[in-house]
Amino acid sequence: MNLTRKITITFIFFLSLLINSTFAQVPNDIITSFDTGNSRLLAGYFNQNVELVVLDNDNVYSRAQAEQIVNSFFSNFTPIDKNAFSVIHNSGKEGAKSVIGKLETKRGTFRVYFLLKKDGDKEYIHRLSIEKQ
Repeated sequence: MNLTRKITITFIFFLSLLINSTFAQVPNDIITSFDTGNSRLLAGYFNQNVELVVLDNDNVYSRAQAEQIVNSFFSNFTPIDKNAFSVIHNSGKEGAKSVIGKLETKRGTFRVYFLLKKDGDKEYIHRLSIEKQ
């Protein structure tokens, strides 16, 4: 195999890794919203309607209703500090990704799951689940 071909194959391999990791990235604002308990920042990523499971609330809500429920959650379960949220696993394909994380609050630890779908240039949360661990 000649040198040019080896370089081309290596370049394509690393490019595919870069593209794959880009699809799996979680927007920083979402992580920040969980770290700080900022429901308004998080709601900026909500789809028009969000399938929401937060403690006893389990339904499809409008963006505004979902923001109120998440705000109430953060009022009762304040994140411990700026690194309260950590991503445990994320996976995805072009146009959609799922994320599992851990949220540490002053009143306990929660498992967080959300589904992001891309619409144009922006990603929206279609499903959000926050459950006690």
